[in-house]
Amino acid sequence: MDLRHSGRRTVPTLTYLERTPPFSIGPDNAVSEAAPSVAPPTGMTHTQKSASNTAGSAAAIVPQGGLFWDARADTLQEQATGPLYDLNEMASTPEIVAKRLRTGPAAKALLQIAGPAAEKSDTLLVSEAMFALARYQMEDSAFHPYSSRYDKWLEGKSAFSPQESRGYRLFNDPAKGNCAACHVDTVGPDRLPPLFTDHQYEALGVPANLQHAGKSHPDLGLCEARRVETQSQKAYCGFFSTPTLRNASTRGHFFHNGVYSTLRQVIDFYVLRDTQPERIYPLGKDGQPQKYNDLPKEYHANVDIMDAPFDRHAGDKPALSVSEREDIIAFLKTLEDAPYSSR
Repeated sequence: MDLRHSGRRTVPTLTYLERTPPFSIGPDNAVSEAAPSVAPPTGMTHTQKSASNTAGSAAAIVPQGGLFWDARADTLQEQATGPLYDLNEMASTPEIVAKRLRTGPAAKALLQIAGPAAEKSDTLLVSEAMFALARYQMEDSAFHPYSSRYDKWLEGKSAFSPQESRGYRLFNDPAKGNCAACHVDTVGPDRLPPLFTDHQYEALGVPANLQHAGKSHPDLGLCEARRVETQSQKAYCGFFSTPTLRNASTRGHFFHNGVYSTLRQVIDFYVLRDTQPERIYPLGKDGQPQKYNDLPKEYHANVDIMDAPFDRHAGDKPALSVSEREDIIAFLKTLEDAPYSSR
């Protein structure tokens, strides 16, 4: 790795992944983060979605679960090899990784865990190392501390400010922010704190990141993920995962292509994409905004234009006023975990 190459995607968080289900295609549950429990029928289409529209959502068959922006891994053990072997990241190989595992400071402990067979098998040794890494991410609470002010509020140990309360209501209002439709914020039947994602995939039509100009091939997301279920399925082109909003206020880049660097830009995108597209997309030679300019035109029909606040048209009043957008940002800041202190 020479640190001179860059990828096209933002780095997904490694926090709050401990309850991510494996990839599947099945019924949408608007108030649950779990994978579907029944085999999906075929030929179902998207229906309007909100956190309160549970009946309508249940009629939809949607892709959900899995890791990375495009679901190409099902487990943290599998996910760990992605950065290791990616040419734009660590650019290693299984052979190099095995050699370093055998000569590194943890070699003795790893071989004791892996067993005698790993002495002769590089494949097994690397697999055991990735499994150990996955277990570390699952078992160490630093990856999922649930220590935010929101969690304290959920436990009745803290209160929201007036602005945060307004933001919380707007976040859940299906006619305003409608954020909770995808970023589930209610405690489910498992009685565990919400992860602020439904683990599903959407085509949002975010604008192209100009820093990626010159990349010859568009990033099509789920339909290029080398999964049997989605590969070459044009209906899934432009689909990317819905990330958790926990600690979103601490991030420096948003959406799969990193086109935005602030929460305000993100919320402006949601409410202005359709009402004032000239503020979101570059103008073409005809003076018209080039909507969905990061996605080939043949896939523009995949972009969500049904769910609020995407259900509006040019010239309509945005779903959220400027002050209401600030209220939602204030609420999102309550999802920031307390500073980590080692035990």
